Amino acid sequence: MRTPRPLPDPWQERPFRVRDAVDAGINAERLRRRDLDIPVHGVRDRAGSRGFSEFVAAVALVMAPDQFFSHTTAARLWGAPLPRIVQDGGEVHVSTIGDGVRMRRPGVVSHRIAASMPVELDGRSIANPADTWFQCAGLLGAGALVAVGDHVVGRNQLATIDELRAAVVPGARHVVKARTALELVRVGSESAMETWWRLAVVEAGFDEPELNLEVHDGSGRFLGRVDMAWPEHRIALEYDGDHHRERDVFQHDQQRDNGFVVNDWIVVHATAADRARPAVLFQRLRQAFAHRLVTGRRFVI
Repeated sequence: MRTPRPLPDPWQERPFRVRDAVDAGINAERLRRRDLDIPVHGVRDRAGSRGFSEFVAAVALVMAPDQFFSHTTAARLWGAPLPRIVQDGGEVHVSTIGDGVRMRRPGVVSHRIAASMPVELDGRSIANPADTWFQCAGLLGAGALVAVGDHVVGRNQLATIDELRAAVVPGARHVVKARTALELVRVGSESAMETWWRLAVVEAGFDEPELNLEVHDGSGRFLGRVDMAWPEHRIALEYDGDHHRERDVFQHDQQRDNGFVVNDWIVVHATAADRARPAVLFQRLRQAFAHRLVTGRRFVI
């Protein structure tokens, strides 16, 4: 079988509607060749383009004006951390406002929402960040919902905690879970693992730490920023992700930790492996607090 002739630009670069291609003069027979996939009815894309971004782009082409991406799909588009099982699910959530026809297509989970104020992101209609967080309450566990909330109110300031509170619909399903999670959302957590460790140390009985604290020495020189800290005790907890194994990052960490040590800080490091056995790390943290108690050391920051 002959290799199909390449499509002209821009048809080979991204998903496109069949009717748009035909209107542009591309033969309908050409659109049935084996180098093209059919992600959704009426849309074509390059064969093998089966990722999340490609499927979202394809679905966006057939959405009605009263439809928008919502729930965990919107959360992912906003960059929020989601459990791996959710990311691997491959489904896309699309909501319809009011009485409009819901989208019925393979791979699409459709919802109906009485009223909403979607926004535009990269040319696509999407639930606003606060509504996105509340919509996730029915699909995520409590900890994952807190992590999404931390992301929304975090570095990019997609929404405020007050806006999350206003997004909670009284009487809606999962409202109790949403309100419980909201009480645990904090400004300052910068990753899902930081959220997990913060919740874990509080559940283990420690006081709630300050988040992403900038630490200086006695002369005001910047030593570094720590993920979680109890500054009055000069105790910090750092989560070291996989990137900390890189040579340059490892060397930077060693130099930074030296500065903390000579300034009487105790830094406890956590890794992904510690999540499976957090009791070991909690014991180290208790030893750090016990050391401060024995020595009577408290500090003014």
